[in-house]
Amino acid sequence: MMPEKKQYIKGNHYLFATKVQELEEIAPEKFLLTFEKHFKLKAGQVVAIAANEHHDPRIYSICSGENDNALQVLFDLKTDGVLTPRLSKMKAGDTIYVSKPYGSFLPDTETPMWWMATGTGIAPFHAMVTSGFTAEKLLHGARTASNFYFERTFKQALKENYIRCNSGNDGTGDYFGRITAWLENINNLPKHNKYYLCGRALMVVEVRDLLIARGIPYENIVSEIFF
Repeated sequence: MMPEKKQYIKGNHYLFATKVQELEEIAPEKFLLTFEKHFKLKAGQVVAIAANEHHDPRIYSICSGENDNALQVLFDLKTDGVLTPRLSKMKAGDTIYVSKPYGSFLPDTETPMWWMATGTGIAPFHAMVTSGFTAEKLLHGARTASNFYFERTFKQALKENYIRCNSGNDGTGDYFGRITAWLENINNLPKHNKYYLCGRALMVVEVRDLLIARGIPYENIVSEIFF
């Protein structure tokens, strides 16, 4: 655990000074931030991050595995935002402020799972796969080939059960259309599975409503919304 003198409170979060190790732009304006890991985590959890002691932290899903030596988050640059423009300019050795991992978007070890994500919402599923968890299906929605983040890892782990749903027109994908369209073409959705949804609010709400309309119990739907 980090020294007590480096801890401070911002809002509802205890934040700890943490050193950046690496920043990689893995797609246009999409960044993978790697920094020191000071606490144990569970795949699917989140952390609060601030660039300095003056701004309120923002919440990010952890992208790295439970046993990785460092901690990673995936973020997209919001040019009019407070935090991401600063994070996008970080260099190794810079200081950021990070909370302990927390959250309840955790994999179910007793029930088969389907995972569905768009954008940077793929992050917790990357953490789950690299921690040894698996799913019957992973539906990954994007508009361009460059936005199918970590596809090699997912293909290796899930093989044909990793399905790239491309709603753009660049010709890359396993299914050409949105996640909702793919689901609408499935005759029988497993009623007793757990369905994990992560991404923008509109996608999560649309998929959740579709699943409920198709007979999936509300309690079998687990969601994490990115704003």
